[in-house]
Amino acid sequence: MSIDPILTRALNGERLTMEDAVKLYESDELDKIGAAANEITKRWHPEPVTTFVIGRNVNYTNLCDTYCRFCAFYRKPGSSDGYVLSDEDIFNKIQETEDVDGTEILMQGGTNPDLPFSYYTDLLRNIKKRFPNITMHSFSPSEIFKMSEVSGLSIEEVLTELHEAGLDSVPGGGAEILTEKTRQKVSRLKSSWEEWIECMKTAKKVGMHGTATMVIGLTETYEERALHLQRIRDAQDEMDCFLAFISWTFQPGNNGMKGEIISSEGYLKNVAISRLFLDNIPNFQSSWVTMGPITGKKSLEFGCNDFGSTMMEENVVSAAGTTHKVNTNEILKYIREAGKIPAQRDTKYNVLRRFDGETTAEKDFVMQN
Repeated sequence: MSIDPILTRALNGERLTMEDAVKLYESDELDKIGAAANEITKRWHPEPVTTFVIGRNVNYTNLCDTYCRFCAFYRKPGSSDGYVLSDEDIFNKIQETEDVDGTEILMQGGTNPDLPFSYYTDLLRNIKKRFPNITMHSFSPSEIFKMSEVSGLSIEEVLTELHEAGLDSVPGGGAEILTEKTRQKVSRLKSSWEEWIECMKTAKKVGMHGTATMVIGLTETYEERALHLQRIRDAQDEMDCFLAFISWTFQPGNNGMKGEIISSEGYLKNVAISRLFLDNIPNFQSSWVTMGPITGKKSLEFGCNDFGSTMMEENVVSAAGTTHKVNTNEILKYIREAGKIPAQRDTKYNVLRRFDGETTAEKDFVMQN
């Protein structure tokens, strides 16, 4: 069956159905799907600009009682290999980020049952006192539900107090696939898909945006992928809670779980189909951390308009044996090789600085980064 009518409807501004998405997943016409997604991206972002954010991952604890099968990072509570970073260690990491013109801290960790809720609010307040210009894009829904559990507060109360203490934005980690079938297989103790959606919508209610994510290769079906996209789109229709969408692939190393190894082509197809389906989310991030910078560059032709974070530090994906690292200079190079103009952004996708050419200011910036 030809996918042309589906792509034509998408390009005409009509909404795709879950059945349409499944047919696109079943198709082997990758270039055709990618071309349509690229056209949609140009409508969202007419200028040939690809953004990136200078940020750092701070994994403040690896102690976790959720025990996701695909995670090679966590340690059980009480483990001799477990840790909780000291406040000073965290402050030093943030200072290093500011020193290279960084603006965003993605602070995430395990669902640590031994940390009181006051740990998070006190830490946020102390960070904001020292670094008022840093954006705290931190704590996934699973961590927020653990805070609710240990504190006895509702999700809305937790998010309100976090926001008042200095949390600016909520990352969408832990979405995986938003169906109970897959979640029961890979992360049985993690918050349900309904709870994940509730958390992201509530974050917007109390004054914050977030991001939506998706992990493929967890042995989910095409129908489950389509349902995941439908649930993201429905939540966005209701609350306008997502500034960006990021998908990546299951990483099989060091975790004992047998998932599906997704090729670069499979990743690019998922990005493109998601861009066609999610007609209400403005920004799509490339996942070069898991797929590598070459595929990351290619994704700029398949629906992505953003190269994500410089990721000065990353421990969760690297624990699974994936260690793609690039510095700011390389990000500029890869974006230019894709025929785009690089631009540094903040967490809300406001452009802070464009790199239109080899100016003295740019050379100084690259030398520092």
